[in-house]
Amino acid sequence: MDGKGGKLYYRGYSIEELAEFSTFEEVTYLLWYGELPSKGELREFSRKLAKNRELPKELLDVLEMMPKHAHPMGVLRTAVSFLGNFDDEPVKTPEDVYEKGISLVAKIPGIVASLYRLRMGLELVKPREDLSHAGNFLYMMFGKEPPKSWERAMDVALILYAEHELNASTFAVMEVGSTLSDYYSAVVAGIGALKGILHGGAVEEAVRQFLEIGDPERVEEWFFNALKNKRRIMGAGHRVYKTYDPRAKIFKKYARMIGDKRMYEIAERLETLVQKHLSKKGVNINVDYWSGIIFYAMGIPIEFYTTIFLMGRISGWTAHLAEYISNNKLIRPRLQYIGEIGKRYIPIERR
Repeated sequence: MDGKGGKLYYRGYSIEELAEFSTFEEVTYLLWYGELPSKGELREFSRKLAKNRELPKELLDVLEMMPKHAHPMGVLRTAVSFLGNFDDEPVKTPEDVYEKGISLVAKIPGIVASLYRLRMGLELVKPREDLSHAGNFLYMMFGKEPPKSWERAMDVALILYAEHELNASTFAVMEVGSTLSDYYSAVVAGIGALKGILHGGAVEEAVRQFLEIGDPERVEEWFFNALKNKRRIMGAGHRVYKTYDPRAKIFKKYARMIGDKRMYEIAERLETLVQKHLSKKGVNINVDYWSGIIFYAMGIPIEFYTTIFLMGRISGWTAHLAEYISNNKLIRPRLQYIGEIGKRYIPIERR
């Protein structure tokens, strides 16, 4: 990450080139193994992912039992934890991580799609091995092959979400992994971190923000009221980027192509105000701002947007975990205590 220059690279390749020419399967291979795959390597890697898409019946039963009001990220956290009981061995080598990673990266889209269909009262759709990772997800969710424009937009979304250095959820995964716990426990820790509205959950709040504004003509009034009341503009600002998030530029292109037109206009007007009044303070549009508009236009419920973030980010989590445990050391930060030392205990009768 180049926060000042607004650049992002995966293994040296710019995010712009990967979003233009690559696929999520290829990017995952790149992140895990360090090089772009040959045709044969990509074909075999994609085949392994496709072969691991089927969900155990026991897991589908668990999804059906979950409370209807539960947030999909909470359900996904439980689902991943449940799968860990089938494969509870510690991970000690990068090969261990990748073996388990193939299975979970393949299954998470099916978990999300199956949960959606259960909540909508629809019959579950079995995965297909002949579709891409993104295409199969949309097929399992909606029960029909998606338009090519939707499939490509979802593929690009997963690429943009796949990796982002040492963010909160990646650190959570690495910390648990450093204890030589199992892979699934590490991923569950990442899910818990990603769920927060200051991390992955911000994509949901950004869309709710646009719906609250409701009309392009209300944008200016809403914005200045938000500033007056010290309200956070969701999808604006980043701990590292001090310029426009490079991923947001790509998402904006797809939001313009297939997003909800009214919501796009609201977002564009609000973006203009953010960049005019807040960019000099280092607050610029980030990845969460435009992505949800694409998912909204597809008819995906807002509460599912962070699960899509996770579908991509688990690729990067797995890469970091494999790299770290190859030369593992328990992550154990120290704290500095501020206060009195050597205080004498006073019996309760004398306090």
